[in-house]
Parts: sequence; structure tokens; C-alpha cells
Amino acid sequence: MTKAKTMVSSKCTSSLLAALLLVFMFSHPAAAYDPLDPNGNITIKWDVMSWTPDGYVAVVTMTNFQMYRHIMSPGWSMGWVWTKKEVIWSMVGAQATEQGDCSKFKDGNMPHCCKTNPTVVDLLPGVPYNQQIANCCKGGVVASWGQDPSAAVSSFQVSVGRSGTSNKTVKLPKNFTLMGPGPGYTCSQAKIVTPTPFISPDGRRKTQALMTWNVTCSYSQLLSSKYPKCCVSLSSFYNSTITPCPTCACGCQNKNKCVESDSKLSSVVGLHTPRKDNAPLLQCTQHMCPIRVHWHVKINYKQYWRAKIAITNFDYRYNYTQWTLVAQHPNLNNVTQVFSFNYKPIVPFQSKNDSGLFYGMKFFNDVLMEAGPNGNVQTEIIMEKDLETFTFREGWAFPRKIYFNGDECMMPPPDSYPRMPNSAHSFLPNLSLFWVLLTLLFF
Repeated sequence: MTKAKTMVSSKCTSSLLAALLLVFMFSHPAAAYDPLDPNGNITIKWDVMSWTPDGYVAVVTMTNFQMYRHIMSPGWSMGWVWTKKEVIWSMVGAQATEQGDCSKFKDGNMPHCCKTNPTVVDLLPGVPYNQQIANCCKGGVVASWGQDPSAAVSSFQVSVGRSGTSNKTVKLPKNFTLMGPGPGYTCSQAKIVTPTPFISPDGRRKTQALMTWNVTCSYSQLLSSKYPKCCVSLSSFYNSTITPCPTCACGCQNKNKCVESDSKLSSVVGLHTPRKDNAPLLQCTQHMCPIRVHWHVKINYKQYWRAKIAITNFDYRYNYTQWTLVAQHPNLNNVTQVFSFNYKPIVPFQSKNDSGLFYGMKFFNDVLMEAGPNGNVQTEIIMEKDLETFTFREGWAFPRKIYFNGDECMMPPPDSYPRMPNSAHSFLPNLSLFWVLLTLLFF
């Protein structure tokens, strides 16, 4: 009897620990851990630059330290809750989406925003110079740190009233939220840190902020979407089989609203017109994903081998600006050449070098156009063989994982990968000439 009670107690304890772990994962921003980018986050820094009669002026800087996850159009939106009865008198480089109830102010000096939970968005490019500050006004688009660190920053200035006027009386905002542009980010509470130093342009004088606090926001794909946002298909020169994306890889909730590829597209309402909620208008496919990544094992050389990657957009409403692709494969530790894409190795741990970041060349293919004839980009990679590990057997030549814009794509099941013919050997001396010619002609 005692043994049975002990077993029941042990099971209850295990269930409780599992439940607590799930609660922790959904409530704690640090739980959104990415093994390929363990230090990736978005840091929001508030620097109080001066005190005013009823508050302060602060410069808010958002820095995207994520290696391969950027913020696309229509851009970020940031929110928080005031601790006192603060108001926003004015803003430079951004604006609050709503003014709120400012009826208590009757002297003609109307605040920019009186809401206790304001939501702030970046200004669009081309606003007058007197409304701009450095790193503002990009429509909320922020590059990833791996693509371009200089473009991974967004800033605005805010003048806060009805607040404290010293380090001891200021109350930090709380309950920060970040949409980038959709859900997925969880933000920590604000924390006072060492004031930010500033160096004069001539480098001869150093000043510092009067007060600084930081907020750290981490991304979780689980919070972003119930279903994957992309899928992977596979093919090879040594097998005529093409492994498609899994059926309903991204969910089939849009199956009744999709567009047949051979339909009269000009008659479709909402074509090429993005919506505020980013709802897609997908081409009808068996996978129903907005993005498909195809990996083709193309050619085998004596000391090298070549693979082709093609990214196709099936969304008629959305262009992907500054897109990124991350592939995980053991032979990416020895890349010889990449055509038509920019490439950077991702080495989160010195002991492992099996991941790489691909992204478009500026003004050439850094925009993945909407579904249609131009809705694809592609590259080819040449990798040097390590004769101790290299093989075409058991799907070794295919990627372990693929990420598009920071979200992991749905891979086909391993038992469906194109297989080596039984009569073939590691270096394919008996390969059919037919498939070689077919590869050269069509891939």
C-alpha cells in the first residue's frame, strides 16, 4: 500500500513539474531559446536625456540582436503601461496610434497621447526633417544583426509629462509588448542599468544619460503561429522521385480561400493588396504554405558536390523584403562558393559549424516578390567533400533543418527522401547518363 501511494505521489509530482515547466515556457521570455542563436533578442533601451518641469525627455532605442530574424513591413509596434498618470507631450521619429482621452487638458496645450497603455509605431520614410531623429522613420522595418548591424536599430524620442523629475521619483513603465509585425515576442519587465555613455563626434568628450533602463524581448515560434509558415521539398539527380512538402504542412485553414493557379487572377478581389492583419491570399497547393523551400542535390564532382536552393512565394498579397534563409547541414562547414545570394556561417558554438545564413543581394534579389512568375529566388552552393563523412546514402545530402525569416520550416518525413539506387556506389560511377542530362537541362 505504501509503495502504491509513493508511486501515485511520484506521478503527481512529475505532472506538477511538467505543468510548471509549461507555465514557465509561456510566461518567461528566456524560455524562447534558439540553439542556433542563443543570444538573439531585441533590446529596448530608454535613455533619459533631460528633465522637464513635469517629467523627462528620453531617447528609446530598439536593437535587434537576432542573427537571422528581422522585422518586416508593416513594421514593429511597441506598447507599455504607465505606472502613474503619465502622458506623452510629444514624439519625434515615431507616433502613438491613438491620442486617447485628453479632455482634462483645457489650456490649449494638448498632449500627443493620454492613454495609460499607449501603442507606438515608427514613422514612414520621407517625413519632414523636424520629425526625424537618427535611426528612425523606416516604416518599422528592422534588419537582422546577421544581415546588417547598422540597419538593425530603430529609435525615437519621447517627452513624458506628469511623471517623476529625478532618478528617485521616476516610475518605470511596465508590461511591455512588441509586435514584429505579428505576435511571437515576450518582453521582460524594465530594469534599471548603468547609464549609457556618449562620445562627442571629435572623440574628446564623454557624457552619459541621466538614467537608463532596458527591456529584453525574446521570440517564440510557438507564440507566433499555431502552424509552420513554410515547408521543404527535396529532389536529387540520382533519383527521379521528387519529395513534396507534407500535405497541409502549414495547416489547411485557408483551403477554401485559396486561388487556383490557372484561374483568372485579375478577377480576384484583394490581389496584390496587403491587409492590416497580414492575412494571406495563397495559391492552392497540397501544402498550403506561403513559402516553399526546395533543396535539389544537383551534381557530384570528384572533390566537390553542388546543391540548388529555390525559394517560392505562394502568397499573392505579400512581398518578403530582406528575407533570410538558414540551413543546417554538416557539409556547410566547408562551403566553397555560393551563387547569387549573400552567405554567412552561423557558429553559435565553436565546437559546431553546420549552419549558414543566406540572404538576398541588395537591389538584386533581396525582395521575394508575391506569388507569380517573379515570386521566387534561387541559388547554388558548391561544397567540398570530407571523404570520411560524405555520402549520398540515407538522405545525408539533404538539410537537417531549414528556417525562413527565423521560423522553422516543416520537413518531409525521412523515409520519403529520394533514395540512392541499389546498384549505385558512394561516388556514383554507374549513374545513368539520362539523369545527368536531365539535371543539367532543367535544374
